[in-house]
Amino acid sequence: MKKICIILGTRPEIIKLCELIKICKKEENLVLIHSNQHYSENMDKVFFNELNLPHPNYNLNAGSGKHGKQTGLMLEKIEFILELEKPDIVIVQGDTNTVLAGALAASKMNIKVGHVEAGLRSYDRKMPEETNRIIVDHISDLLFCPTEKQKLILKTEGINENKINVVGNTIVDTIIKCETSNDILKNNNLETKAFILLTMHRQENVGKKEKLKEVMNKIETLKELNMKVIFPIHPRTKKMCLQFEINIPGFIKLIPPVNYSEMVTLEKNSFCIITDSGGIQEEACILKIPCITIRNTTERPETIEVGANKLATNNLIDDVKEMTNKKRNWVNPFGKGDSSEKILRIIQNETH
Repeated sequence: MKKICIILGTRPEIIKLCELIKICKKEENLVLIHSNQHYSENMDKVFFNELNLPHPNYNLNAGSGKHGKQTGLMLEKIEFILELEKPDIVIVQGDTNTVLAGALAASKMNIKVGHVEAGLRSYDRKMPEETNRIIVDHISDLLFCPTEKQKLILKTEGINENKINVVGNTIVDTIIKCETSNDILKNNNLETKAFILLTMHRQENVGKKEKLKEVMNKIETLKELNMKVIFPIHPRTKKMCLQFEINIPGFIKLIPPVNYSEMVTLEKNSFCIITDSGGIQEEACILKIPCITIRNTTERPETIEVGANKLATNNLIDDVKEMTNKKRNWVNPFGKGDSSEKILRIIQNETH
């Protein structure tokens, strides 16, 4: 058996690495490090229980903070753990500061790095995630791409093709095994296909007062549709609305963050989804739910190309009408749900 160290720190990482964690635990010697970059219990701890995952061997309690301080703290603590554990490979997923810290620590210690969801690009360097994903891709030894599009991006950036593997997206593995319940619909008086699901948390949308105000003004126009809008509000978004004294339109039903099965239930049963989340763009595409992305760019262009998603314009009502009038016959571009299995076999072949 080889020792595989998986480093994660946020709710999306827990969800997307769920099935890989399970098969690594079953077949190999797994070390699980949680940075606690998402530090509120309802944003991540409950997901370990809900998804039947082993609890982490190490919790770093990094919490929030400025990028440099947060990344530096994680880098120091991860390095110490890697010195103790001496894994054969470190696996990270996505584009967070946890991913950057984990990959940097391993790379500097000459430990192999595997990057799940490699090759994504928004081409918006104002996004801190874009910097993280570029750096991690260029220091990784094994790059696991969702589609051929990301492989081509990595090759054009000069990364050796032998390091690049197209495996699909691990979110498909998780979502097809997710057991849903309609309790979240009953508890909030929601009828199937009779509500819009709204999620928003990205720094680019909520980090500055004028931008957040602009986005809220767009969302306020949805009142004309006479349809319920449900908004599981992210702690960051709630905090910034309070700080900037920006009111969320009264017709929007606010609820606390929900667990994964509840979120998938909301997604499956919504009329459409309005989001700035990369993961939810993918999930909407997989579930055949029309999606409008409130950003200027997306690193999930496949969702737009197949017709499942579009970038929001200044007229959100027209966007909703355009997307919901489409046939939902697009093909899921993210694989069949065997990505985690493929990733582990590649790791085993490379490290044995």
